[in-house]
Amino acid sequence: MFSVCLYFHIHQPYRIKRYRVFDVGVDHNYFNDSSESDLNNKRVLAKVVQKSYLPTNDVLFHLLKKHPEFRFAFSFSGVLLDQLEEDFPEVIDSFKQLVDTGRVEIMGDTHHHSLAFFYSRQEFGRQVRRHRKIMKRIFGQAPRVFRHTELAYNNELARWAEENGYMGIMAEGWEGVLGWRSPNFLYQPQGCSKIKVLLKNYRLSDDIAFRFSERSWSGWPLDAKKFAKWVLAHHGNGQTVNLFMDYETFGEHQWEDTGIFEFLKSMPGELLKHPHTTFKTPIEVVESNETVGVIDVPHILTWADTERDLTAWTGNDMQKASIGALYALEDDMLASGDSGLIEDWRRLQTSDHFYYMCTKWFADGDVHAYFNPYDSPYDAHISFMNTLADLKLRVAPRGHSKKKRKQLALV
Repeated sequence: MFSVCLYFHIHQPYRIKRYRVFDVGVDHNYFNDSSESDLNNKRVLAKVVQKSYLPTNDVLFHLLKKHPEFRFAFSFSGVLLDQLEEDFPEVIDSFKQLVDTGRVEIMGDTHHHSLAFFYSRQEFGRQVRRHRKIMKRIFGQAPRVFRHTELAYNNELARWAEENGYMGIMAEGWEGVLGWRSPNFLYQPQGCSKIKVLLKNYRLSDDIAFRFSERSWSGWPLDAKKFAKWVLAHHGNGQTVNLFMDYETFGEHQWEDTGIFEFLKSMPGELLKHPHTTFKTPIEVVESNETVGVIDVPHILTWADTERDLTAWTGNDMQKASIGALYALEDDMLASGDSGLIEDWRRLQTSDHFYYMCTKWFADGDVHAYFNPYDSPYDAHISFMNTLADLKLRVAPRGHSKKKRKQLALV
């Protein structure tokens, strides 16, 4: 049976306000901008909730009732759930209503939407464990398939996921890695024996996420019938078509007046018209299909930009200096024993902060500018480094014993 695997990533960061050098040593409140700007996190989230989350949840709930075969997966960043629990608990309830149908899978992730795996494996492990506990508390699920921040992936991450009990892991289905092979099959990561890789069909995913409202695109206008035809063309040459995208695609990146909600309402029915097509969640894809070969990714693969690497976050000197200085504080942060200080440090690890500092131009530059709430990458860098300077003033190295440090590492 040929399947379609829908997966939605749901994330909003704690954006740093315009934190000036004059604020260092005076103002320790980095994330609460009281202005009407796009740095006011509650204001931004309220807009996304109304334009995207609630209406999309409503569409998906009705689709689950209408089509017994329909199912999909979510991954939530912990920093988003922290904000929703504080300011919009009714949205948590709306998501729980979907999960409680038993046909929505919850993915594993890092709590702080960080790139810690590439800078501190211990910190990475702490964030994943925290995320796992919160998914269990809120949604009653222990994730069995792992999805890393920005879909970042390599052989080492796959081995870590296998060693930590995950049955599947997600990655970008890019030709630079696959060569002539198709992303519509499961693969075994190099150096692993059990875990399976689910690869995003980025062409079909991006037709919805990025090109849907692009009038200069040859596929415009895109309706559900046309899209179903493109997906179903892979029958006989694949096990699954994996459609991975940001949840904000619906209503926020693609506004309601583009017809995106009507498209979503119709898409499952059009796909299910084919008698040998169904929907599966990631774990169901993993459990029902064997791998067809080995995939070797020694370098870091992501879902961003034409290069599909980490350069969107670490490609210039500002980004490298910022992320390096941040992780250099790890020992002192944990040794402080100050939970508020440690949480501020972890919120600064969210990958968005480094994305805002990106100076890429050409085709990718327009995308970066769209997602950047600052006037320029340099403004983002200044606010970040001033915040980091204040963080350093708040923490002083303390001579804890190894036993105490081990206890603090569990914070």
